[in-house]
Order: sequence, then structure tokens, then C-alpha cells
Amino acid sequence: MENQSVNIKKTALNAIHHDLGGKMTPFAGYEMPVQYAGVNHEHETVRNAVGVFDVSHMGEILIQGKDALALIQKISSNDASKLFPGKIQYSCMPNKTGGIVDDLLIYMMSEKDYLLVVNASNIQKDWDWISTIALDYLDLTITNLSDIISLLAVQGPLAAKSLQKLTSINLNEMKYYTFEIGEFAGIPNAIVSATGYTGAGGFEIYVQNKYAELLWDAIFEAGKEYNIEPIGLAARDTLRLEMGYCLYGNDINDTTSPLEAGLEWITKFTKEFIQSDSLKIQKENGVTRKLVGFEMTGKGIPRHAYEIWDENQQIIGTVTSGTMSPTLKKAVGMGYVTAEKSNIGSEIFINIRNKPVKAIIVQTPFVQI
Repeated sequence: MENQSVNIKKTALNAIHHDLGGKMTPFAGYEMPVQYAGVNHEHETVRNAVGVFDVSHMGEILIQGKDALALIQKISSNDASKLFPGKIQYSCMPNKTGGIVDDLLIYMMSEKDYLLVVNASNIQKDWDWISTIALDYLDLTITNLSDIISLLAVQGPLAAKSLQKLTSINLNEMKYYTFEIGEFAGIPNAIVSATGYTGAGGFEIYVQNKYAELLWDAIFEAGKEYNIEPIGLAARDTLRLEMGYCLYGNDINDTTSPLEAGLEWITKFTKEFIQSDSLKIQKENGVTRKLVGFEMTGKGIPRHAYEIWDENQQIIGTVTSGTMSPTLKKAVGMGYVTAEKSNIGSEIFINIRNKPVKAIIVQTPFVQI
């Protein structure tokens, strides 16, 4: 335990989180703020106004060279040939058994430059995986930028209004999943990205660590008139779950295929990629289990790893994520169930303290924005 605390990483904004009274907790090898004023309050702030997340723990891997696209096409399930400079793509990296190494964002910086944004807990794993596959390509440079980049996610319907005074980039004209590089709050070469993990709209801004505090202070000064607030990781989780977004380590991992997880929309068989043949067969034959969303109709909150039962109390699956939705005021969750029990409207039961509690399978997202 002693070594764990010594080795834990801190973002460039760690001292600010402490000064603001953030409740800090170890997460993905970093000390991160889990909440400030309270999860429900922070959740509603993002849904209705604007909030700021420090997500500098996320990983950034730069792939450059003539073979950059060829490598990305090999390791990722989506078709990166559809990208153009300034465009972003959500994808996943299948492993050699058809599971998922990680899900990620691919930024096309230029014809030979791509930035991969990966999950914090998988930075080393992803680096090792990509580096191994890259041995088959000649003209490539791979650089791990994770320790020198800070990332702030400014999310909510008032995000553009809060940030516009800090940049000449026209934020209102930016389309979802696009980015621009330019001056932001006087900081040169910031990456301003119309992305986020909340479903509430907004932007993610990448800068060098040395500019992190300047960026944070400028954003809060600019957003003061809109009552901008710092938001912790707990609200990030409830926000993403209301949208039915997968969280790596919970809803997807090395043993779940993208097709089982409902990610066929980022699994393109118009090209060859790692395990594309076996995944194509899986698509043709049909999956045996599916990731579904469900709402509790009985009293109780579903939690990760709870069993999912049928009406005969036979195990048909497992809960992967669950919470009390601050927006809906009801408990919701996601989990894998057998394909034959996965239909919308099907009644299932969550094993909560060895008692069957009723739930119904519903279409995600749980919250319509």
C-alpha cells in the first residue's frame, strides 16, 4: 500500500483540486477529484448549464509517418480512411481473441499525423500493443505524449457561450467530432475538440502541462457569468451512463467483442483489421450475448458484477454499470444478457442481496437530450 501512494501520479491541476475542496481518490493510477459539491448537483450543473472536468489522466499517443494510416487501419475496427484533417473518429482496438484492447478517439492531424486518445488505465497496455503491431511497418514514429498534455472537458449547454470569448475559433460552427488547432486563452497551439463523454454538448481542450493552470483560471473567469463549476469523476460516470456510453473496464474489456457491446457501428468490414475475419463470422452467426440497458421497476440500485436473473432465478447475465439516474430519478444500468433474453421490453431481475428485483430492458440512451 505504501508503494501505491508513492507511485500515484498527479495531474498539473492537482493542487487546485485540493484548494477547491475536491474529494480526491486514486483512479487509473492518478489522484483525481471524484466530487466537489456533490454528485447530483454536479450532474445537473452539466446537464443544465456548464461544468469543467480535469481529464488530464487520459492518454495521448501520436502516430506519424507514411505508414501511420496503414497501422491505424490494422489496429482499429472503424474505417480511418474516412477521416480528414480536423475530423475525429470513435473506434476500438480488437485483440487477438476478438475482445477489446481499448476504445479510443482518433484525431487526424494531417495526412501522416494521427493522435490517439486512450483510456488512462490502458496507456501502457495500449502503447505496448500498438508498438508490437507497428514492428510490421517501416515508415513510422510513435510518441507517448500522455505525461506532457493536460486535458479539460468543458461540458454543458452553456459551454460555447462560456468559452467563445477565449478564442477566435467559431465554437458554434464546430461540428460534433471535429477539432481545430489555434490560440485559446492566449495559449498557442491548443487543440479545441467538439467532443465529450456526457451527452450534454461541449468541448475538450488539450494544452501542454505548463499551460494547465492558465487554461483552468481563464475558463473559470470566462464562465463566471454562467455559474461554471468544477465537476468530479463521479458525475462524469452518471452522465455517461445516462447516455448509454460504454466505460472500459466495466462495459467493455478484453473478453467482450465490439459486436456484443453494440459497437457494430464502429466495426467496419470494408477493410481488414486484427480479428476482422472472426468478428465477421460472429456477425453472420449472431452473438450469444448482448449488452443491454435496463431500468429498475423494483426498489434497488444495480451495481457492477450483480447477477441478472430470468423469471426462474436462472443467471442470464451480469450487470456492468448501474446508478440512480439524477435526471430520471430512477435506477438504471447496463449489462450483458443472453441474446434470447435481450429484447426491448423484456422483464429481467437483478440479484440484489440475493433477492430478485424487477427491471425492464429499454433502449439507450436512457435520457433524450
